Amino acid sequence: MTSTTDTAPETRSFEADVARLLHMMVHSVYSDKDVFLRELISNAADACEKLRYELLSDPALAGDDGQPRITVTLDPDARQLIVEDNGIGMSEVELAEALGTIARSGTRAFMERVTAAKEGEGAQLIGQFGVGFYSAFMVADRVDVFSRRAGSDTASHWASDGLGSYTIQLVDPAQAPTRGTRIVLHLKEDAASYTEPFTTQRIVTAQSGHVPVPIFLKEKPDAEEKQIADGAALWTRPKSDITAEEYTDFYRSTAGQFDEPALTLHYRAEGLHEYSVLAFLPSMRPFDLFDPDRAGRMKLYVRRVFITDEAQILPRYLRFVRGLVDSNDLPLNVSREMIQESPVLAAIQKGVANRILSELDKLAEKDSEAYLTFWNNFGAVLKEGLYEDFSRRETLLGLARFKSTTGEGWRSLKDYIEAIKDNQTAIYYATGPDLDRLASSPQLEGFRARGIEVLLLTDQVDSFWVTAGVDYQGKPFKSVTQGLADLSLIPPAEGEAPAAQASAEVDGFIAYVKTVLGEQVSDVRASERLTESAVCLVAPDNAMDRQLEKLLAGAGRIDSAAKPVLEINPRHDLIAKLGTLAEDSALREDAAHLLLDEARIADGELPADPRAFSARLARMIGGAIQ
Repeated sequence: MTSTTDTAPETRSFEADVARLLHMMVHSVYSDKDVFLRELISNAADACEKLRYELLSDPALAGDDGQPRITVTLDPDARQLIVEDNGIGMSEVELAEALGTIARSGTRAFMERVTAAKEGEGAQLIGQFGVGFYSAFMVADRVDVFSRRAGSDTASHWASDGLGSYTIQLVDPAQAPTRGTRIVLHLKEDAASYTEPFTTQRIVTAQSGHVPVPIFLKEKPDAEEKQIADGAALWTRPKSDITAEEYTDFYRSTAGQFDEPALTLHYRAEGLHEYSVLAFLPSMRPFDLFDPDRAGRMKLYVRRVFITDEAQILPRYLRFVRGLVDSNDLPLNVSREMIQESPVLAAIQKGVANRILSELDKLAEKDSEAYLTFWNNFGAVLKEGLYEDFSRRETLLGLARFKSTTGEGWRSLKDYIEAIKDNQTAIYYATGPDLDRLASSPQLEGFRARGIEVLLLTDQVDSFWVTAGVDYQGKPFKSVTQGLADLSLIPPAEGEAPAAQASAEVDGFIAYVKTVLGEQVSDVRASERLTESAVCLVAPDNAMDRQLEKLLAGAGRIDSAAKPVLEINPRHDLIAKLGTLAEDSALREDAAHLLLDEARIADGELPADPRAFSARLARMIGGAIQ
């Protein structure tokens, strides 16, 4: 093969998101810059693992250097730190794609959070998130990357000072590793301590000592190297030999998180299929939790060979779990696409998901406070399973926690059923974007007067799963804003007076309002659910819940909303007085329209015609003060 000589460097601008991230890296007052080394070593380990997979189909890629390794070289005289691996390497195009763009929207979400945070909080956010390759610019004025893809006779050089652009060019292969990537950090003056052997070894062994690739340290470019991490896969060791600190270090290295794991699950499944699982539940929300693709972050290994981090090992509603599965049964010589269709992987998927849900159930029983912390972070995601995973719905309902009108903090459905009223045939709920607004909704008044607990559901997913035919212990879920309230069989709570009968005049006024409003509503009727407010809006009996309807309309999923039902409280003083108005009173028609607008406002909407609303209100006030 002929060697490639240097070409003229090409200068390119970073993608906008990269430029923003680099600015944050350079200008953030960062309390723990050590994270950069963990990130670079983690990337190097991934490159070695990817090569190990490629060797299955093309062993010649190993050449004369078959053992994966990562080498950290220190150069105090030049104030440089070098991280080199003999992994898969990158071509010129791959270098530009990997280091010039950001693919994951989770990183964009991270930047938005940092940008929105106050100055002092921004650095704290950075310290809680794996910021990848770009973290190098926290300690370096300039970064050079030399890379040569396995099996290629060309090498490439990428360089940047992190100020908005980078250069990239083909170089003589002698300037790059025989295979893999070399990253040269030209350290800032205040980062010179990273060329001290003790400092660097301490960081590597603490943060990256358990990556599945051996790590070597050279104290000077011409010094003998020494091994500082043996590359023994942590998940292959007995649990009794692993400390909590080692689990935490491994979690941070593989998950790109900077928090403590809230729950660690390490076990080996034996029987029909054999596989090891090392999974972590974060104690903080990952920034990519609400990625549009909602992809999982579990890595798949086969007999310690890294296969892919894109296999959907867990259902999407468990995407907050980080970790890996190492199978003994999956074939090594099969494509990633074929593995996803494998019945062996299907069995693993089922077993791991069931085990994680079982561990969450145990946590809820043993440590309710820790479980509620988990629920605050991930409950909205876990509830997606109520809509998506029918086979585990009963388990997920048992894990779910809710706010309710009891005001007693988080409630389980078991708590709800234990407090259910005689003759109550459903589990009642209300959906909306705000807990305080929901708690004061007029639709809740009749339920509160009878001591009936109502679940207050404020996550967007709540509007969907409650419509999926869900029931708990034979009790269906029913919206308090949908259809007839059907409260007549449940007596008022102790101390509440029975509802008085409406007068004939009020009945006549309600019939008049129905005539005046006409096509604006589907019905006008006396309400069982109102005890304090004069009016409210509810959905017709067979229509969808009003909050779900609003969400779908806002997303352009439906063209028009169903006409609501206006319920009028026949026992309200205002309604009683309106019932006494003479049939030829000029205020009677205004009152009918104002009642509908009042109900709309209470429901978080605007009057249909603001100018007409203002004119009617003015006439009503004018008539009252004459």
